[in-house]
Amino acid sequence: MRFSAPVYHLKRQARLLSRSENVPLHQALDRVAAKQGFGSWSLLAAKAAEAAPAGVLLARLIPGDMVLVAARPGQGKTLMSLELAVAAMKQGSRAVFFTLDYMHADILDRFRDIGVDPADFNRLFEFDNSDAISAAYIIEALRAAPRGTLAVIDYLQLLDQKRENPELMVQIRALKSFARERGLVLIFISQVDRSYDSARKAFPDIGDIRLPNPLDLSLFDKACFLNKGEIRFQAT
Repeated sequence: MRFSAPVYHLKRQARLLSRSENVPLHQALDRVAAKQGFGSWSLLAAKAAEAAPAGVLLARLIPGDMVLVAARPGQGKTLMSLELAVAAMKQGSRAVFFTLDYMHADILDRFRDIGVDPADFNRLFEFDNSDAISAAYIIEALRAAPRGTLAVIDYLQLLDQKRENPELMVQIRALKSFARERGLVLIFISQVDRSYDSARKAFPDIGDIRLPNPLDLSLFDKACFLNKGEIRFQAT
């Protein structure tokens, strides 16, 4: 069964319903679940877990992979990347979230949006929002990371923002070599160009990635594109 919206959107609907009608959250969740054809929220959540796209994508990844998660704003790139991190941590792997865009409290809220208690992964999850984030910084931070560690970089285009950093192509090549050498999985959240028109094309693709400066996108192994609650995987 397909839901009318991603689970985190349905959960937000329930929270709004709980506030607007002053009903307990569990009742609001059950009411939202009923509209999706389930007898309770727990049944909906169980069904969602069976077909979680993050788990499907993670199963396709191997140590050394470089992965793009791309979409226009508001389509769930960050949440999808966190779901990948959670799926990896459930298998016992470490996860690191590098960001030049979020504060720690923001990411904790995103965890809660996908129904995850961050405390469950305290020993496996690391958050880093240093202003110095670049390929060299990430490589140094992950130098001792165990094989299989999954790192999210938020986001690809920001690596190219500071003039003192090497060109984006140079940084991505360095990260690719490092990921292969150390057996890490690197997830790059990426912007999609404003010229992409969802009315003409259901999903963006590799040609729609926003590139302020030249970058050989074949350096990435796989890509995940999101639009209107739907997800499409492809090799790059």
